[in-house]
Amino acid sequence: MLIDILTIFPEFFTSPIDVGNMKIAREKGLLDLRITDIRKYSKDKHRKVDDYGFGGGPGMVMMVQPIYDALKKIKDEEAHVILFTPQGKTLTENRVNELKKMEHLVFICGRYKGIDARLKRFTDEEISLGDYVVSGGEYAALIVIDAITRLIPGVIGDIDSAMEDSYSSGLLDAPRYTRPREFMGIKVPDVLLSGNHKEIEKWRRTESLKLTLAKKPYLLDENSLNEKDKEIIKNLRNRDGKEE
Repeated sequence: MLIDILTIFPEFFTSPIDVGNMKIAREKGLLDLRITDIRKYSKDKHRKVDDYGFGGGPGMVMMVQPIYDALKKIKDEEAHVILFTPQGKTLTENRVNELKKMEHLVFICGRYKGIDARLKRFTDEEISLGDYVVSGGEYAALIVIDAITRLIPGVIGDIDSAMEDSYSSGLLDAPRYTRPREFMGIKVPDVLLSGNHKEIEKWRRTESLKLTLAKKPYLLDENSLNEKDKEIIKNLRNRDGKEE
């Protein structure tokens, strides 16, 4: 997979891409990251890439010309161009899995008050990480790259582990425990020590549904659940109703 990053701060990525899964993917030739400095395409002698916004108001706006020229230089027929913006659709694990299948992604990282709106005509998709503001699209780019990279076969030693993480199944993951068996009087659930894999899987599924129902019920898609899951959820709701 090839990922191009358009940014005015190429040094932002120096350390993160040289650790963890991104480093492994790059060393194995599974991921090619290219970082383009948008300032190199500025026509201003001082490499300026922003200006005052038309209509007044505080803050500066990134100019369309340098970004467009940078995009034109690196874009090919396979490229899927993504702009990180608050107006974009919120990223989900399902979308990450779809992006993982693409050969060439281009990430445009905005700064300041945003990018001249005319640039959107030259992009394929807008993505948001959530309803909050960070200093620039570089943060979003790193998160998306990491989310994609860990799902590339050959990066993580045990790909099944990644497939069991929260959101991968559409639900939050069940609680996880390791040694010691007891800490400050808090014990690991007996079922996890039983060696009964059928009961362990049943416990984990129930806990996963319980956590999702309690913390992020909007993730539950009743149409995608089997009858056993629906029965578990029904019992959990009945129990919670009685406790109230």
